[in-house]
Amino acid sequence: MRVNFCVTNKDNGGYRAPKFQTLTPIFHLGLRSKTSNNGTILRLVGQESHRGTPVVVKMENPNNWSMVELEAPSEDDFLYHNGDVSMPSRPKGKARNKNAKQLTWVLLLKAHKAAGCLTSIATALLSLAAAIRLRVASGRTDTDTETSGERVTENLTVKTKFYSCIKVFLWVSLLLLGFEVAAYYKGWHFGAPDLQLKHLYTLTNPLTVKSVFDSLYSRWVLIRVEYLAPPLQFLANACILLFLIQSLDRLVLCLGCFWIKFKKIKPVAKQATVDLESGDADGYFPMVLVQIPMCNEKEVYQQSIGAVCTLDWPKSKILIQVLDDSDDPTTQLLIKEEVHKWQQEGANIVYRHRVIREGYKAGNLKSAMNCSYVKEYEFVAIFDADFQPNPDFLQRTVPHFKDNKELGLVQARWSFVNKDENLLTRLQHINLAFHFEVEQQVNGIFLNFFGFNGTAGVWRIKALEESGGWLERTTVEDMDIAVRAHLHGWKFIFLNDVECQCEVPESYEAYRKQQHRWHSGPMQLFRLCLPAIIRSKISIWKKGNLIFLFFLLRKLILPFYSFTLFCIILPMTMFIPEATLPSWVVCYIPATMSFLNILPAPKSFPFIVPYLLFENTMSVTKFNAMISGLFQLGSAYEWVVTKKSGRSSEGDLITLVEKEPLYQRGVSVPDFGEIKEEIKQQGQKTGKKKKHNRIYTKELALAFLLLTASARSLLSAQGIHFYFLLFQGVSFLLVGLDLIGEQTQYNTLLDRRICVKRIIKSLTSWRYGIPLQNGDVHYYIEDFKSEAQIVSKKKKKK
Repeated sequence: MRVNFCVTNKDNGGYRAPKFQTLTPIFHLGLRSKTSNNGTILRLVGQESHRGTPVVVKMENPNNWSMVELEAPSEDDFLYHNGDVSMPSRPKGKARNKNAKQLTWVLLLKAHKAAGCLTSIATALLSLAAAIRLRVASGRTDTDTETSGERVTENLTVKTKFYSCIKVFLWVSLLLLGFEVAAYYKGWHFGAPDLQLKHLYTLTNPLTVKSVFDSLYSRWVLIRVEYLAPPLQFLANACILLFLIQSLDRLVLCLGCFWIKFKKIKPVAKQATVDLESGDADGYFPMVLVQIPMCNEKEVYQQSIGAVCTLDWPKSKILIQVLDDSDDPTTQLLIKEEVHKWQQEGANIVYRHRVIREGYKAGNLKSAMNCSYVKEYEFVAIFDADFQPNPDFLQRTVPHFKDNKELGLVQARWSFVNKDENLLTRLQHINLAFHFEVEQQVNGIFLNFFGFNGTAGVWRIKALEESGGWLERTTVEDMDIAVRAHLHGWKFIFLNDVECQCEVPESYEAYRKQQHRWHSGPMQLFRLCLPAIIRSKISIWKKGNLIFLFFLLRKLILPFYSFTLFCIILPMTMFIPEATLPSWVVCYIPATMSFLNILPAPKSFPFIVPYLLFENTMSVTKFNAMISGLFQLGSAYEWVVTKKSGRSSEGDLITLVEKEPLYQRGVSVPDFGEIKEEIKQQGQKTGKKKKHNRIYTKELALAFLLLTASARSLLSAQGIHFYFLLFQGVSFLLVGLDLIGEQTQYNTLLDRRICVKRIIKSLTSWRYGIPLQNGDVHYYIEDFKSEAQIVSKKKKKK
């Protein structure tokens, strides 16, 4: 087989001919020059007898060349006489035969590629079927929780009301679909969206002889036209209006962010810190209190405490409070030992544990602020248990308070160590990147107000005290204190260039519970704060911003229209086609809004379609949470600590064992017997737990509802509506079967990893003098490595 190529050497002004060391005419070699007017291709040909030998080309600049594929050579290309190339015409049959062979090869290659795609699709479908079988076999739903190994049902009365409504809607849609399909085969052909005119006579002509079915269907159409379509169309138009208002708000925020980037606007501190040791007049080192609230978070306590204890700040001007609300004795012991270790290393750190655990996180912070020594401190920095501030965090945040007596809060941005772990974490990263890059930054620059994120922020203690301190009345204590501080005239600053590492939930169960708390709390707070907002002395436009933009538009209207419009009204319009939703509402504006949302995370552009579908899927949880908070239902006051995986610190465990023996100063010897006993107890507890995922009934019911509506849309030949309902139904199905994210239960590997961390920490600490060759250490680390390899193999198979 012979292929013609053109080898060219590119130079700045054009293409220069390369130097040939050896040349044989197996290829058609052409040199194209940009300087020539006609752009001719020079053919360098040789004798026929030398065909089939290789070509060796030597160039002046081998890094600057290109290869262009030319047309295949014919037998006549190698015939020439005295430098004149003759190209006699070939028989047409031969060319036709040659082209047929080439077409056959192309078709065979494409068929091979298609077969490969079909094989991969078949494999994916088999894996999906196996996962679905496991989900159904486990029989665990979102209404079940585990307590001491037993399945307990929680809040059945509250949780089943919403599910019952969706279930009734699903059964009605299935009956209507069967009715519509029967009508279609009876001759009631549908257009988009109305009936064809040839069947309208049966509705108006009383003299027409009708069958029983035609009579029933005629009455159903009249009921639709007269009674059902008008209110449904009104509700659809109202949701479209809310949708447009919210989209306009999103567009304004994006324009504000663009203006900030274009003008390079950002808060600048009055004076940077200089001398850490002396804390004299050359630097600004006020007294700072650092709080780390945690509750049963044994996966991440070490990394947060370690990061906070290494903050660059004079030790005499900082106090660290570890506020442990854990009810697990083992976790309490681990955290207490970690605090004791840092105390011996010279850190100014104290451990606090509440006996009466009331008020969740707000009660924990309130109890810590009541300590007598807190009066000596001017600022308080708060970090959740999975947050790891950089050493210069206080140096980049605290100086903004200097000579700014009206500033009450400095909030830093979050960054995520596990954003690429799975599809769920990637989609969360898109949402949170927009929240910080656009919402928080724009509101901080133009309004000096935004919702406190609950962590990675520094408060002026005077602002907290004047605003009433921490209150336990809602599940969003951070937003509560921010609103009350804003009503008292305090200003906020958001630093987009100061990041603090943390984790996002990796399982759908943890993410779902987190979103329920985040969307029910604002509605509780809105009911409680509305009278105070109206009576406050702030300006009218600030009151309007709080009521209409901050609460109503972004906390109430967004989940309301998102669920109602795309999960209720759109399927209903398929069964009541006299009420319509335009294509631009279903497709174009949501796609545009998703594009704007994904701009702060440009690397996530391949996930724009899954992001759009997943956001609509999450609207069920957000709508349910919003209703619960607004009407004070039982689930509105649920507080579940988000599960952490500790991924930000597990990466170096295996590599530590391969290092050289480390001898540190100190003579204390750790008690490995206690650690062995702890590993055995943890193995007995977690060995009984099996990995499982749950079935989410509301999401599954909505999946079947949307798929039913998509089947109905086929009868009306509505293309965009059909594809949207189909893909949205599949998205609900995947989420309902918990096929997104990681497993929700952890096996013994997690607890052994924690114990291995303890051993390594103790051995590498400066106060221990035991090398890493200790047999106990190697035993546990090898055990951990073998289990980690098994888990990684299982992940690869999945």
